[in-house]
Amino acid sequence: MKLTPLKRWLLTLALLASLLLWLDIGELADQMQSLAPGWLAFGLLVSVAQTILSAWRWRFTAGLLGLELSPSRALSEYYLAAFVNQMLPGGVLGDAWRAQRHAQRSGRAGVAWRSVILERASGQIVVVGLALGVLLVFGSRANLDHGALGLGLGAVLAIGTVLWMARRPADRWPAWANRFLEDARRALIKADAWPAQLLSSLVIVLSYLLVFAASARGLGLSLPLGQLMIMALPVLLAMLIPISVAGWGVREGAAGLVWMAVGLAPEQGVAVSLAYGLLVLLGSLPGALVLTQPNSAQTHVNQ
Repeated sequence: MKLTPLKRWLLTLALLASLLLWLDIGELADQMQSLAPGWLAFGLLVSVAQTILSAWRWRFTAGLLGLELSPSRALSEYYLAAFVNQMLPGGVLGDAWRAQRHAQRSGRAGVAWRSVILERASGQIVVVGLALGVLLVFGSRANLDHGALGLGLGAVLAIGTVLWMARRPADRWPAWANRFLEDARRALIKADAWPAQLLSSLVIVLSYLLVFAASARGLGLSLPLGQLMIMALPVLLAMLIPISVAGWGVREGAAGLVWMAVGLAPEQGVAVSLAYGLLVLLGSLPGALVLTQPNSAQTHVNQ
């Protein structure tokens, strides 16, 4: 069944309503009322650094594919994409718009779209790899949900298949696949690409985990920082399921299950996830300002 935007909104509301029926609403409200502004501000500062580094990763990826992108343009477009992803169902429409705007400015639609796809893939590979490692190491100890483990294994298998395909001889694939695989090799696999991609993506993912931990600290949770960041990984992995708006509902349900799996109140996990979602939403608001700016600046293309 195809999930239309309306169905995604309805599903998001249904997931959130189901959580309210499952949880102690009074305890959840008490948790949310204790959110400390200082930790909120810290999380927002981390999100700024996160967006700057993400914009750099996009510029780096595009540069390897022969497209120039100014730092200010990359940053503003990345903020715009983040804001649209928060407002619209699917979680990728902002990135699609970012790719289309870059395609219009550069005059090279295919390369512009592939640079965005590969830049996003760089981060998702690290998320899945770290999450799977946590699930494999701590899953049996903490009795984490088998569905989450299956999702992680499936995602790693899919990513591994793509990387394996990227190493296949070019004459075995259609022209469009050859172009994508060649760009994947140039942007992700070659020696001048993968160290920077891996390091930047790892730092970006760690910043996501730090914002999640800051959300927990802001609610007064005293769990060790490392434990909070580890517990955040399955939650981030669940957000890869594109069935809701900006991960709402799916993220909170996953957080509640993770907290239950380690013997804590699910209301705590859901409250942390709600605070995290609020931080991500607030961190994307500069993108709303980009909507008022014209998309007229031209991007120079390396010949």
